[in-house]
Amino acid sequence: MTLQLYVGVDNDAQGGLTHLGRIVRDAWVFGILPETETCAGWDSARMQNLYEQVYAAWDPYAHLPSRLPENLREKHANLYAQAITTARSMGWDAELDKDE
Repeated sequence: MTLQLYVGVDNDAQGGLTHLGRIVRDAWVFGILPETETCAGWDSARMQNLYEQVYAAWDPYAHLPSRLPENLREKHANLYAQAITTARSMGWDAELDKDE
């Protein structure tokens, strides 16, 4: 069995707008991880643990950015705007295909 490691948010597909990339960015928003931590080389157990921490951090806000306090809402907006700009420059398109 081959151990799969996360490539890190900076090397992730779609400019890091994948499920795992969003977990890392949300961890930055909530201060769970410093923004310098990309999670490159993390195994699935560590990523699962991070997911659980991020999920718990979102819970008081019903998992909606609009319910975040102003400082976190701004941080979220800035991090995701930056990610979207990067992803678009790499050819990412937010439109779903007919198969999605």
